[in-house]
This record gives sequence, C-alpha cells and structure tokens, in this order.
Amino acid sequence: MKTKWMGAVLLLTLLVLAGPGLAADQAICYNCPPMWADWASQLRAIDEHLGITMPHDNKNSGQTLSQLIAEKDNPVADVAYYGVSFGIKAKEAGVVAAYKPAHWEDIPEGLKDPDGYWFTIHSGTIGFFVNKDALGGVPVPRSWADLLKPEYKGMVGYLDPTSAFVGYASAVAANLSMGGSLDNFDPAIDFFKKLQKNRPIVPKQTSYARVISGEIPILFDYDFNAYRGKYKDMANVEFVIPAEGSIVVPYVMSLVKNGPNPVNGKKVLDFIMSDKGQAVWANAFLRPVRASALSPEAAAKFLPASEYERATPIDYAKMAEAQNTFRDRYLAEVR
Repeated sequence: MKTKWMGAVLLLTLLVLAGPGLAADQAICYNCPPMWADWASQLRAIDEHLGITMPHDNKNSGQTLSQLIAEKDNPVADVAYYGVSFGIKAKEAGVVAAYKPAHWEDIPEGLKDPDGYWFTIHSGTIGFFVNKDALGGVPVPRSWADLLKPEYKGMVGYLDPTSAFVGYASAVAANLSMGGSLDNFDPAIDFFKKLQKNRPIVPKQTSYARVISGEIPILFDYDFNAYRGKYKDMANVEFVIPAEGSIVVPYVMSLVKNGPNPVNGKKVLDFIMSDKGQAVWANAFLRPVRASALSPEAAAKFLPASEYERATPIDYAKMAEAQNTFRDRYLAEVR
C-alpha cells in the first residue's frame, strides 16, 4: 500500500514539474517553422480553433526525415511537413501511418498517396525571390543564365540542395529548364559549378529574413515567400519565374507512425484540410490544394497566369527516386 501511495505521489510530482509538456492539448509537428509559408498563422489558428498548441520547429525536410528515422522505435512527433519527395521517402522508411484527412476527395490524384501516407496541403512555384533594394543598381535577373554573370557575384543564394527540399527542388527546376531530365542531372551540376565562381550563399535553413534584410539579394525560393515579403512586410521585393522555365512543387503532410498524440495529430491534419485551414495558406499566397480556398482577392496578388505557364508539374515519384543520385553528384562535384 505504501509503495502504491509513493508511486502515485511521484507520478503527480512529475506531471506538475512537466507542466504543459505532457498536456493532452498538445501536438508535435516536425518542420513547422513560423517564418516559412506563414506557419505562424496556421499554428495560431490551430490553437484558437482546436485548443491544441504546437511548438515551433525549424527543421528542414531532410532533417525531419532523418529525425523520424532516428526516433522510429520511440517517436516524438505526431505529424510531419515536408517537400513531396521526402513524404514519399518517409512512407518507404516506414515512419508514417496511413491517414485520410477531412476533404480527402478534394485532393487531386497524383498529389496524394493512395492510402494516405502523405498528401498535399499546398503548393508553390520555384523562382527568384529578389530584394531589389539590395541589388545596388544591378538589373533584376530574368533567367537562370543571368545569375552566372559577374555582376551578381555574392548576391545569389540557395538552400543546401542535399538537405533542404526547396534547395533540391530548385536544382530540379534549373536542370529541367536547361534541357536535363530526372535521369540526367548534367545541366544542373554544370550550372552549380559555374555559379560557384559567383560565390553563392548556401544556408541550410529557411532564409526569408535574410532576403528581407538584403543580406541575400537573390534567393531560389517559392512565390509565396516573395509575395509575403511584398504584401505583408511591404519590402521592395519581386518574384521572378525564370525565362527558361521552372516547376510547381507540392508540400505534403503525414501522420507519424506510433506518435505520442495520434488523436491530436489527426485533428490537426483535419483542420489544415478544412475551409479555415486552407484559407490560411491562401491568405499567405500559397496555392491551397483545395482550389476553392483561393479567393479572387488572393489570386490577384500572384503574377499573371501567362507567367505561370512556364512552371509545370513533374513526376514527383521519380523526383524522389532521383534525389540521392543528385545529392551524391552535388557533394562530389560541386561542394
């Protein structure tokens, strides 16, 4: 009896000391950074409408997958967010569970795993996020080829393509636009080798603030970050879809297999696919996967449709298969 009493006291003490960390109204999301894709607003909306708090997490897609694999036997996260190729790899690694969220039928085929191991929540288009004030009088670049000119020395940045999904997506966009394929990355490798002469800035984490401040004048990034800078932070920035072309890229989410709070994880995913959740993305200048959530007012702030004709969908499964091949070549031949 004494042992049971002491155990109960110990458990109560641990719960008090742990505070909200063990609360039932919490969920853990890997790679939900507040400075990326306006996750800050989404996390606030989840808290407001569901009463579920989600700590900020600044991993990138590659770090998220690595962490999920490392924690496979004792998961910490409940949901994960990443570029589509990492969602496909997460299914292959056996670290995510099948779950079909609310409005599953509204997600187009090809933008979701048939069993729900990953599904698109929004998409973006790769291009140049340009701080015009930081160019020092140099013209806004209009093509991939422009970036190799000496006047852009020290001005061009891209996220590490061996780790951050947006970095890999940018490499794929450049490669396809220069005549390469997902079986042939020669054009991208040649481009990055030439770009080295211009001393590019290559961070691992989302670098929105560094563009707004002018530290990185030109960043390979998504349209939604540039529009956010222009319309919300009122910065003198521009989004450019390169003349040679680009790609449209889905971002996806998954329920983590054996996560500590599966009920809350499912509630979060359902909310993100709801009218309110999808509207958060639309108001942050992303294209919500449910097309009905993109209001005419939000759509009017995008570049004209004629510009977007140069950005196309691709075979995302093959993109995932080719990722390690590109990574190995980049590490061996560029870095």
